[in-house]
Amino acid sequence: MSSPASSPLVIGSRGSPLALYQAEAVRDALIATAGIAPEAIAIAAIHTSGDRIQDRALAEAGGKGLFTKEIDEAQLAGRVQLATHSAKDLPTVLPDGLVIAGYLAREDARDAFLSLTAPDLASLPAGSTVGTASLRRQAIIARARPDLKLTLLRGNVGTRLTRLREGSVDATILAVAGLKRLGLMQHATSVLPLEQFVPAVGQGAIAMVAHADDAASQALATRIGDAATGIAVSAERAFLHVLDGSCRTPIAAYATLAGDRVTLRALVLRPDGSEAYEDCREADASQAEQLGRDMGLAIKARLPAGFFQA
Repeated sequence: MSSPASSPLVIGSRGSPLALYQAEAVRDALIATAGIAPEAIAIAAIHTSGDRIQDRALAEAGGKGLFTKEIDEAQLAGRVQLATHSAKDLPTVLPDGLVIAGYLAREDARDAFLSLTAPDLASLPAGSTVGTASLRRQAIIARARPDLKLTLLRGNVGTRLTRLREGSVDATILAVAGLKRLGLMQHATSVLPLEQFVPAVGQGAIAMVAHADDAASQALATRIGDAATGIAVSAERAFLHVLDGSCRTPIAAYATLAGDRVTLRALVLRPDGSEAYEDCREADASQAEQLGRDMGLAIKARLPAGFFQA
């Protein structure tokens, strides 16, 4: 699957400002670390189904794979060698022929609270409207503040900030990582604690996907990848996989690495926030995926039938 030596390495990405920032971060790392000339790397912006659908939640339209489908197709057709994705947008199982080749070092994985009327979530007046497209965020908010109104808020970071300024919503929740990468962290009113707002699986990490037969691209991703991030996200994704998680299900998991030990915190909620199951365990870093699987099985065994139905 390798491209001819005279052809540029093509990095496939969604076309949003944040997605292009992430693709450029991979490009810059390849230039700085792998010694590739700037003119030997091209970025292809690919418009995805997830970008086109703005009038309803992705859970209703087909799931998080809508953010990767067209990029996957370009990669499988050989038009793209490396693809960059927000790790939290990756489906639990990739299409046959594609593999996660590595991750850049993870940015802050927390969520940020944004409002023009309140300093934090607890201070929002009853009946205030919070806009978000994430079922995880909706469920956590409903659990903490059942007196608030939740409404769908889709679009890129800039669009959501505009809706907030226009007063369409009283507050919203965005990833700290995206705000930092776009230089927009000044819009965050407060940062939400990890203990309450457990992040989405992979939040803050930039994933690099390669063709399974493209050893050269995989080697490049490994060269610039961050091993600690890979260990942490592998535990989170293993947990998600056991629960068959998608953007249709409010599932959160966040792993951290300290020396040779990995700690995984996980949270699973009913969509309406009325019930939740939590767990936190640690293991040797070499057993990160097994830790995720074991925690997933343990929580799954505790869930009543129809748990993910609001």
